[in-house]
Amino acid sequence: MGLIRIEQMEFYSFHGCYEEERIVGNRFIVDLEMEADCTLPATSDRIKDALNYQVAYKLVKEQMQEKSYLLEHLAARILDTLFAHFEQLERATVKVTKLNPPMGGKIGAVSVELSREVEGDLSVNE
Repeated sequence: MGLIRIEQMEFYSFHGCYEEERIVGNRFIVDLEMEADCTLPATSDRIKDALNYQVAYKLVKEQMQEKSYLLEHLAARILDTLFAHFEQLERATVKVTKLNPPMGGKIGAVSVELSREVEGDLSVNE
């Protein structure tokens, strides 16, 4: 199994519960960790055999462009998209961080981290 990380992807997006957040926007950082079998790409040296992290970035970017009220919803959408696109993906964790959230005080960041893994095949006992 291999671990692929894309760290500190920065976006200016329009997520939040307050109307001002959805109009003015804010800076967000996304960290992504993906686990997949890397045996074939490690030996073939072909991008078509790998979990292409450039494509993963593009998928995250697309989700960051769609507004959400909650970071939890946004993180879940990112995971949904990644698992729908990469059949070799076994497990993924996404952390979405909102910088300087408007919470009535000096707060550097708030973040939500969600993880998901492929469930094993169902087996039938005969």
